[in-house]
Amino acid sequence: MTGPTSVVVHADRQLLCDAVAARLVTHLVDAQASRGVAHVVLTGGGVGTGVLASLATSPARDAVDWRTLHVWWGDERFLPSGHPERNETQARQALLDHVPLPVGHVHPMPPSDGPDGEDVDAAAARYAADLASASRPEDHADVPRFDVLLLGVGPDAHVASLFPGQPALYETERTVVGVRGAPKPPPTRISLTLPAIRQASEVWFVAAGADKAPAVRLALSGSGEVQVPAAGPSGTRATRWLLDREAASQVPAGLIRIASP
Repeated sequence: MTGPTSVVVHADRQLLCDAVAARLVTHLVDAQASRGVAHVVLTGGGVGTGVLASLATSPARDAVDWRTLHVWWGDERFLPSGHPERNETQARQALLDHVPLPVGHVHPMPPSDGPDGEDVDAAAARYAADLASASRPEDHADVPRFDVLLLGVGPDAHVASLFPGQPALYETERTVVGVRGAPKPPPTRISLTLPAIRQASEVWFVAAGADKAPAVRLALSGSGEVQVPAAGPSGTRATRWLLDREAASQVPAGLIRIASP
C-alpha cells in the first residue's frame, strides 16, 4: 500500500531545514504518544545534516522523548569509524551527541574498520540482521516500522546510495546491500534497498538548490526507478517532497503547496 504524495516548497534552504526539523518533532512526538516508541531513518548530505542542526537548536527539541527513539541510517560511506565524511559522524556532531539518546538506540551502519573489516557485503548483512532483530511481529517485515525515513536527492536522482543503473536497484529480497563502484566518492558504500525503504510509514525527500531541480522533476514525472532512483521510494502512509524554491523550480505548479513566502 502506498500513501498520497505531496510537494511543499519553502522559500530558501534555511527555512526548509527549520521547517523539516519542526515537522519531524511533531511526527516523532505523535508516534511516541501512540506506540511508546519511534524509529527514524536519517540521511546525510548538506540538507540532511542541516535539518539535524536546526533540530538541535529548536526550542521544541525537548518535546521528543529521546529515551524511546531509535535512530537508523538510509546509507553510509564505507569508511573507518569517526571519519568526517561518514553520515554517522556528521549526525553525531550536528545533533545526536547533544541529546539523551540511549547508546543502544543509535544504530550506525558498520564502518570499514568494524567487525567485518573491509568486507562490505558482510557489513551490509550485519546491518540487515540488526534491522531484523528490531522488527516486531506486527511490523510484518524484516525491518522495524520506520515512522519517518529521510532521503536526500542527488543531481543524478540517486537516493541513499542507490545510483542510476546500478544492480542494487534490481534487489527485491535483501533490505541492505553493499555498493561498489558508486559514481560519487567514496565508491564503496552500504545502503538500504527500495524494498526496505518502502516499509516506512512516511518517506520525506528533502532537497535544496537549483542543481536538484531536474532530478526532482524527473522523479515526480513517473520516470522508471532504475534510471531515476528517486522515483522509487514511497511511504505506506505518505510520501512528502519538502523542497526549497530552487529545487522546486521545475515542478508543475499544480503539484505544489507554498509553505512560506
